[in-house]
Amino acid sequence: MRFTTFRFRQLPVKAGNLLRGVAGMLVVGALAWGGIIHAANHSVQGAPKEEGGFDGDAPTAILVEATNGSVLFEKNADEMRAPSSMMKLMTAEVVFHAVKQGDVKLTDEYRISENAWRRGGAPAGGSTMFAALNSKVSVDDLLHGAIIQSGNDSCIALAEGMAGNEHVFASDFMTKRARELGMTKSTFANSNGLPDPGNKMTVRELAMLARHIILDYPEFYKLFGEKEFTWNKIRQQNRNPLLNSLEGADGLKTGYTKEGGYGMVGSAVQNGTRLIVVVNGLEDPEDRATEAKKMLEWGYRNFETKTLFPAGQPLGYARVFGGESRSVRLTTQVPVNVMVQKNGNDKLIARIVYSGPVRAPVEAGQRIGLVRVWRGGNVAVETPVFAADPVGTGSTMRRAIDGAQELVVGVFRAGIEKL
Repeated sequence: MRFTTFRFRQLPVKAGNLLRGVAGMLVVGALAWGGIIHAANHSVQGAPKEEGGFDGDAPTAILVEATNGSVLFEKNADEMRAPSSMMKLMTAEVVFHAVKQGDVKLTDEYRISENAWRRGGAPAGGSTMFAALNSKVSVDDLLHGAIIQSGNDSCIALAEGMAGNEHVFASDFMTKRARELGMTKSTFANSNGLPDPGNKMTVRELAMLARHIILDYPEFYKLFGEKEFTWNKIRQQNRNPLLNSLEGADGLKTGYTKEGGYGMVGSAVQNGTRLIVVVNGLEDPEDRATEAKKMLEWGYRNFETKTLFPAGQPLGYARVFGGESRSVRLTTQVPVNVMVQKNGNDKLIARIVYSGPVRAPVEAGQRIGLVRVWRGGNVAVETPVFAADPVGTGSTMRRAIDGAQELVVGVFRAGIEKL
C-alpha cells in the first residue's frame, strides 16, 4: 500500500476565502510504504466543547454530510451494537435494489404467514402494520408498513416472499448486499432487528447505508418522510420525532431493544445541505430525539462546505510498473469537498492511497485508489482517484529494471517488518 500526503495548515474559511491553503498546500510526504491510519474505535472527532465542539451523551454517534460523506463528528462510531429497528433500513435497501434491478415488482403480492403474523403482527405486541393473517399484501404496501409504521410483520413478509424464509434472507440477501455496499462489519440474523445476538451494526455503517439510500433511491426515500399510513383500518403515525420538530427533517428510522437501547438514524436538509445523524445506546426515547436534533443543529450552525480539490485537477502521481512512463497522473472525477468548521480551527491531512506499483498498461479513467482526507485522527471524506492519462506497456528492458527494483524494495520492506 502506498500513499502521498498533503498537509493543510489551519484553514481560515471565512466567507469569500475559498481555502487559499489549497493553492499553497505543503506536500510533506512522497510515495512511501506503510499502514493506513484508521479512526480509533473509541474516538471523538471534533473540536473541544469550549472551541465550539459538540458535547453529546449518546454512547455511539456519528454526523455526516450526505453528498460527499464528510464526517463532522463521531464517537465510538465503529462499536458494534444491536441496531434494533434501524436494521430495517437494510431490509428496505434489499427490496429497493431488487425493484430497481427488475427482480421484484411493487405490485407483487406476498402472503402474511402465521410466522409473520404471530412474531411480527398484533399478537407479538411490538411495532406492526397490523397485516391480517393469510392476507396478500403488495410489496409497495409492505414497504410503507416497514418504513412508516416500523412493522415487524411487514419485514418478515418481505423476507419470506423474496427468500422463502427469514434466515436465508438475512444471510444470503442482507449480508451479501451489505458487503457489496462496503459494509464490512454488519451482521444480520433476521429482517427487522428484533432481539438476536446476530444483529450487530455500527453507527458508521448505518450512516453509510442511510447515505446510499438517500442518494441512490430518491423515489423510495420519499417514503421515510411520510407522516402516517393506514392499513387494516388502523391509522398510525411515523415514529420519527424529527419530522415534526426540526426544519427540513425527512427521514429515516428509529429503533429500540433492551439490548441496544434507543437509537435513531435521522436526516434533514437546510440551505441546500443534507446531514445524516446516527445515535444509539441511549436510555430514554426523549434523549434519543433530543440528542439527534441537537447534533444536527450543531452541524448546521458550525460547518460549511468547501472544495479542497476541483474535479479534474491533478492531485499527484502513482508509480507504474513496466510502463512507457514511470508514473501516471491522478485526478478525481468529482470535486473533493469537505465540511469545515466556520471558525477556521480545522487541520486537514489528505493522502492519496493506492496499491502499487500499478501494472501497465493503464487506461485513462482507470480507477487507481482514493484520496482520503483526515480531520485530526479521523477520516472526514474519501473520494476515488483515476488515471488522468493512458500508459502503455514499456520495453522488455523497462520491465526487467522495474522488476529488479521491486525485488530490492520487497527485501528492504521484509527487513523492516522483522525489526
